[in-house]
Amino acid sequence: MSSLVNTSSEWLRGYDERLDAQVRMVCFPHAGGSASFYRPWHQGLPPLVELHAVQYPGRGERRMAPLVDDVRTMAGHIVDDLAPLLDRPLALFGHSMGAFIAYEAARLLEKRGAPPAHLFVSGQIAPSAPDDAGSGTVQTLGHPDVGIADADDEEVVRHLERLGGTENELLADPELREIFLPYIRNDFRMLQSYRPTVGPPLTTAVTALTGADDPMATPALAAQWRDLTSSHFTLEVFPGGHFFLLSEQAAVLDLLATRLAACLEPTP
Repeated sequence: MSSLVNTSSEWLRGYDERLDAQVRMVCFPHAGGSASFYRPWHQGLPPLVELHAVQYPGRGERRMAPLVDDVRTMAGHIVDDLAPLLDRPLALFGHSMGAFIAYEAARLLEKRGAPPAHLFVSGQIAPSAPDDAGSGTVQTLGHPDVGIADADDEEVVRHLERLGGTENELLADPELREIFLPYIRNDFRMLQSYRPTVGPPLTTAVTALTGADDPMATPALAAQWRDLTSSHFTLEVFPGGHFFLLSEQAAVLDLLATRLAACLEPTP
């Protein structure tokens, strides 16, 4: 069983510090998710990988921390806390909302001269298309998350049930709803207002992962991440829906381990 590593970071949680690890991976949770979602991954990753996960405000021990309602602002706070991890190659993994935050974090790291070893974006469309009004927000026409932030409690819960990834006991408990619904609404509001950074493509290699039956990030939409990097791009499609990470965990971790090991190989 993994144990939480003591850290002074407000934003990051580490599991079982691996002094001999050759690469670190920081994972960004989905809307409504917390760092604990990734805790089981540590035992499934090889010793060369040290796992860290982001803890957003409003969750767990950060329940009273002020919520952040902007993707790029969130990414900036997280990147500021990544400095102690940059003594080794650092990869980023983000699922759903976390993919957007990880992407913006990758852009900031590149700007600061510390590009990630790899960017993994999971269960999310590429943030490349402006909306019809030309505001620069992510194209969300037909996206299942649209309008959820302002829906009533029952509709928010039904939406979470459709997506999966949230325990039914949590959704059914009125007292727990009072705790998690405010930050979940904030997350969806943040998604709806997201304006991606304008600039050249990343120089970081990108792997997009999605479920074959994901209603949000179809394989065709996930493939559009290829336009956001000038480096190598790969699309990986797994059986399952939006939370294929749960049903296909072993296969996903095998892929990550292989791709991270490749990051350590000398460039020809």
